[in-house]
Amino acid sequence: MFEDLLRDWDGEEVAVRFDTPSETWMIVGVHSTRLGPSCGGTRMKAYPAPHEALRDALRLSSAMTSKNAVAGLPLGGGKAVLAVPEIPRGEARRALLLRYADLVEALGGTYVTACDMNTSAQDMDVVGERTRHVLGRTVEAGGSGTSAPSTAVGVFHAIRAAVAHVFGSEDLSGRSVLVQGVGAVGGVLAGLLVEAGARLLVSDVIQARAAEVADVHGAEFVAPARAIATECDVLAPCATGGVLTEETIPMLRCRIVAGAANNQLGEAGDAERLAERGIVYAPDFVVNAGGIIHLASLELLGEDETRRDERLRGVAETLGECLRIAEAEGISTGAAADRMVAARLSAA
Repeated sequence: MFEDLLRDWDGEEVAVRFDTPSETWMIVGVHSTRLGPSCGGTRMKAYPAPHEALRDALRLSSAMTSKNAVAGLPLGGGKAVLAVPEIPRGEARRALLLRYADLVEALGGTYVTACDMNTSAQDMDVVGERTRHVLGRTVEAGGSGTSAPSTAVGVFHAIRAAVAHVFGSEDLSGRSVLVQGVGAVGGVLAGLLVEAGARLLVSDVIQARAAEVADVHGAEFVAPARAIATECDVLAPCATGGVLTEETIPMLRCRIVAGAANNQLGEAGDAERLAERGIVYAPDFVVNAGGIIHLASLELLGEDETRRDERLRGVAETLGECLRIAEAEGISTGAAADRMVAARLSAA
């Protein structure tokens, strides 16, 4: 399976190391360095098999190339996966992260890491003890802290742009938005939507978390099994990827899909299926760029929060351009976004 996945991949480099003490597969995918060093977060997760972890790393690193390109950042695309038997704690976690940092350092700057699923700013502090090629450390350790709120802000701006495209106004008053996954990003997004007057629906596989968010914001709780098929103006997937597939797309009862989850489409052709149903799909790598914008702006480019916030508002402009291209040329928004990425890479 490793051979097939690597043969079909169009990236530049993959580093694979098996960490014997923790029985963890460390995988770093460097998809592109055309615009700058590859950059993307470190995902820690238990996978059914090592090749599933490799598949995740390859897909996510490719998405980071697209995300960084459309966001106008001087970064290429990369991603790391730590395929653990179980999520480690305490000293075992610290030891694993230090050995992982050695792998990042050995790549000589072709890959810059940051937080992702099941990793935190505190984890990046540990990684930063062994390599300088890391973003998103805590403020106390010289970093810019968690980027999750900025991701949520970017998604919020994108939702307003998509609503303006579909309904003629970006006003969210009375618009129903279902946030699927109310963790670090989805929880912040929920608050922004309520402040803007949206009618909020929330769903999460951790139902206690969703119930708490619903209680705080006076939102409607939707059971996870019903989330995809619930009627709403906007569905905002903010949990795991692969939620939009040939099987689930016919079940959708929304006008817009715009959320923070990575790799929302099961396969590229699902963008066409959404278009055929008249559902406006906001490509995830356009919508969820707020996190990397936060890190690059404050830590790489030396900008202040005012300039960062301008870049976050630019997510709406980028999505607006994507929607205009798709409409003018009669293509899916996925194809339009890919065209924007290709133009940026070819100009490098």
